[in-house]
Amino acid sequence: MKVGIMQPYFLPYVGYFQLINEVDIFVLYDNIEYTKKGWINRNNYLLNGRPYLFTIPLKKDSDYLNIEDRIISESFKKNKLLRKIKEAYNKAPCFKNIFPLIESIVNHKESNLFKFIINSIYKICKNLEINTKIIRSSHIEIDHGLKAEEKVISICKSLNATTYINPIGGLELYDKRSFNEKNLDLIFLKANLNIKYDQGFDVFVPNLSILDLLMHLDKNEIKKILTEYKLIK
Repeated sequence: MKVGIMQPYFLPYVGYFQLINEVDIFVLYDNIEYTKKGWINRNNYLLNGRPYLFTIPLKKDSDYLNIEDRIISESFKKNKLLRKIKEAYNKAPCFKNIFPLIESIVNHKESNLFKFIINSIYKICKNLEINTKIIRSSHIEIDHGLKAEEKVISICKSLNATTYINPIGGLELYDKRSFNEKNLDLIFLKANLNIKYDQGFDVFVPNLSILDLLMHLDKNEIKKILTEYKLIK
C-alpha cells in the first residue's frame, strides 16, 4: 500500500494532485506548526499573462500555532478574490463549468484554515475523479511528538504502508536506509514541469495553481496530465 503525506495547500499546483492520485492513502498534516514562508494559504494564478499571488489572510495569532489552530481573518474579502479570478479567466474555455466550483470553494463558511483547505482538496479531487482516501495526521495513532523522518515512518507503519511516496523536493530530506530498515520503500515523484497548454498568451507561465489547468483544460486532458510524472527509487 502506498502512502503520501503533505501539508495542506490551498489550490496547489498539479503535482500535488498527481501525488494524491498515485497513492492509496493521502495524509494531510494538521498537527504541525504553521509556516509563514510556505504555500499553505497562498498561490499564483494567471492574470494578464503573468503570475498573480493570492493569499487567504489569517487572524493575527501566535507564530507557533499548529495549522489546525489557525483561523482565517474576518478581513478575507471572498467576493474580491472571486471577482479577480473571474476577471482573469472569464475568457478561458472551461470558465463556465469551473467558476461555480471555485465559488463554492472560496465561499465555504468554515473559518478554520485547515478545514477550509481540506474542503477545497475534497472538491477538486471529486471534480477530477480522484478517489484516494484522505485522512488527517492527528487522527493516526502515533507519537505525535516525533519529528521529520521519524514521524513519516511512524505514520506509514501505523497505516500498514509498504511504500512512502514524496515529491522530488524531499530527495535530500530522507535516508532510504531508514525506510528500508522498517520494510518501507521510499520513492520520489518527479512531476513533468515541461507540460504546456494554451493559456491565451504568447509566453507560457508554468507552476501555477491547479486553478489555471481547471480553467483551460477539460477533465480528460487534466486526468492525462495527472499521470505525467516519473517515480524515482
